[in-house]
Amino acid sequence: MRKFLLILTLLILLLANTGSALAQTYYFQVLQFDVHVFWNSDGSMSFDYVWTFKNDSKDPIEYVDLTVPKGTFSETNIFADVDGKAITDISRNGYQGSGVGMALGLGANSIPSGKTGKVHAFVGAVERVVYPDDQDQNYASAVFSPKYFDTSTTHGNTDLTITFHLPPGVQPDEPRWHKAPDDFPAEPEPGHDNEGRITYTWHNPNANSTTMYDFGASFPKKYIPDSAIVRTNIFEAIIGGLVLAVSGATQCLIPLLCVGGFGAIIVASIVGDRKRRMQYLPPKISIEGHGIKRGLTAVEAAILMEEPIDKVLTMILFSLVKKNSAEVVKRDPLGVRAIEPLPEELRYYEKEFLEAVQKDGATRRRAMQDLVVHLARAVSDKVKGFSRKESVAYYKTIMEKAWSAVEAANTPEVKSQKFDEVMEWTMLDRDYSDRTRDVFRHQPVFVPIWWGRYDPGFGRSVSTGPAPTLPSGLSSMPRVPGADFAASIVTGVQNFSSNVVGNISDFTSRVTQVTNPVPVSTSSGSSHRSSGGGGGGRSCACACACAGCACACAGGGR
Repeated sequence: MRKFLLILTLLILLLANTGSALAQTYYFQVLQFDVHVFWNSDGSMSFDYVWTFKNDSKDPIEYVDLTVPKGTFSETNIFADVDGKAITDISRNGYQGSGVGMALGLGANSIPSGKTGKVHAFVGAVERVVYPDDQDQNYASAVFSPKYFDTSTTHGNTDLTITFHLPPGVQPDEPRWHKAPDDFPAEPEPGHDNEGRITYTWHNPNANSTTMYDFGASFPKKYIPDSAIVRTNIFEAIIGGLVLAVSGATQCLIPLLCVGGFGAIIVASIVGDRKRRMQYLPPKISIEGHGIKRGLTAVEAAILMEEPIDKVLTMILFSLVKKNSAEVVKRDPLGVRAIEPLPEELRYYEKEFLEAVQKDGATRRRAMQDLVVHLARAVSDKVKGFSRKESVAYYKTIMEKAWSAVEAANTPEVKSQKFDEVMEWTMLDRDYSDRTRDVFRHQPVFVPIWWGRYDPGFGRSVSTGPAPTLPSGLSSMPRVPGADFAASIVTGVQNFSSNVVGNISDFTSRVTQVTNPVPVSTSSGSSHRSSGGGGGGRSCACACACAGCACACAGGGR
């Protein structure tokens, strides 16, 4: 019996090695790869591939494996051709890649040794590939991974272009792209196709044909049937995760540690995601450059330091009021009136703020979100090539000098004037609220002349006692208790948050989805995943449950 098992094992190994040797007779380059992914109004997905192969092996390329995303599709909806000549040999039988797919038999159109050829394939109506967006219950998530090949058969770089065609009716300001792969630009190129649909295009002339790349976008789910969205309840998600952990544990030296590590990864992922939602600047500006980026405004510095967004927007409002360009006509709910004519020197974010604040409800919140997105991108561009760490330290120094100037003033009159001059910079302080209360707790404040345009009902009673000689700009305003003045400033930010921003965490999360979107998962079973890859040693159909585990993913791919 033992001899029989030994002989059987040797035969299996021999056959496996023979199969590997046969698979390696293909050796080619993918010179160009053009991908179009259509997210249809019925919730299905279609995709179109055009490969340009260069055959570097002695044998002709007779078959190309076409991996189909995990979902439901019909074999009759797949069409292919080589250099414009249709092929009919399309079947599951000859498929050698990972996951689900079809083998394209090139037949008489096989690509000879040393020659190039274009292979075109179209797959229509793959269903059950759109999932809920875990950042916004009103959005659906669409993710796609183009076909990739095994490292044993493929070499060289690929000029890869992938274009998402979003469902008909989606408006330009509605969709959100996901984090792009590292080798691609952080933001896709937006556009329209010949049907008027919104498109996102990612391009890398030096991509790797053996790497699995994930691309994704989210759009309002109202544009597809609700029944087309694949939902997984929490119980199924937990069971799926445990199954993945246990299956991966068989490859680990200590299975229990592997499962425990999987649990730790889940906890760390949840904590990390909550933290990431409040980080609205893209991670690319954290890559250290050289030197300090000077010349930012206080508002731009607040963006660089990722101050709470409601504080940033309040800073913009203060700036407009001080410039006599805006007036708060009502505090609750907040009503702001632009004062015409507007000065020409208004900054771009101040103009956008005035346009946004004139809107109502959800429309105003969305306009404010767009403003913050624009502001974050502008700051990101400005600090590109500079050290973010050094720049943040520089603006913290300016903030501390501003506070020092206020705190060093030895009379209420001078203290009030100094605070008026440097107010925007003091707001960069994370402890701004408490520090403002501490500075003005025990002495009166001569309210700036512009304060009436920000808080028309505040501090109108003139203080008793002889009127001192006041600096310019303070002479016509009343003297009020410092604690009341500080409370008015602090509650101003809070009122702005409740009246305009709403839930600050949700508001910031919506901004983050655009400026610093959640990375797309690369493990199977993700609620965002509809992989079109496969055929390589890193197939999405096989994922390990812990670091250090040895994956036994299927190879192949040609």
